[in-house]
Amino acid sequence: MNEEKPPSAQSFLQRLNKQLFHAPLSSSEELLQKLKEAEENHIIDSHSRSIIEGTMQLENMEVRDVMVPKSKMVTIKQNTPTKELLDIMIKSAHSRFPVISNKKDKVKGVILAKDLLGYLAGDRKSEFNYKEYLRESTLVPESKTLGALLRDFQQNKLHMSIVIDEYGEIAGLVTLEDVLEQIVGEIEDEHDMEEDNIIDFGEGRFLLKASTPIEEFNEFFEVDIDAQDVDTVAGLVISGFTRLPEQMDEISIQGFDFKVLKTDSRRIHLLEVERSMS
Repeated sequence: MNEEKPPSAQSFLQRLNKQLFHAPLSSSEELLQKLKEAEENHIIDSHSRSIIEGTMQLENMEVRDVMVPKSKMVTIKQNTPTKELLDIMIKSAHSRFPVISNKKDKVKGVILAKDLLGYLAGDRKSEFNYKEYLRESTLVPESKTLGALLRDFQQNKLHMSIVIDEYGEIAGLVTLEDVLEQIVGEIEDEHDMEEDNIIDFGEGRFLLKASTPIEEFNEFFEVDIDAQDVDTVAGLVISGFTRLPEQMDEISIQGFDFKVLKTDSRRIHLLEVERSMS
């Protein structure tokens, strides 16, 4: 494994600046503008621009912005019978599962679906001993940047980490796919289509797909937001800004505080929403 530290976001921007532009840039905003001009002049295509912008966003986003909250985690209690374990894996269609202690809400490690399938393929009659296959789990704080997390995943060849809050309690989990989606966009499969548009993060915070229909938003929060000429929450937020907002922009609309978590040059992808305190 290459122990060399991956290049920082700054060195990445410096190299990109040197390759595409002659005049030095003093801020990321200037670079974004230059990227827009480069696309308009057909130096790069829209997909390349989107990936570059997504990479730049990693240093400004935190794990809490993309993690799977605790309420949505698929976990396995230690000493779960083999048949029940198999049923959980088949139903969820995930490949990695945190193992939780029975008495305390603590992660003992992670088991892989392929380990159980390999065990069952051997036509063994005894119960699956998870301890023989338990892999060490890594813990990351909610406040860790996605750029730093991606470097950890690369250096340590990891695909998933358990997220902990400031009190050391489980807050959720984050996967390599969650990070990569911030760069390349949604990596959807048949199981993603079944996911909720609105996910409760707890403590009044909600993760929201920007494409969520206004009607679904109103039904979920039991409100009656008046949205003229728009069908989705993305349209509502854009009309509030009167422009396409940038990542981490915030706005209050009709009793809700919206924060833009994921956007590109064409549309908003993800939002965080809370009820306004006032």
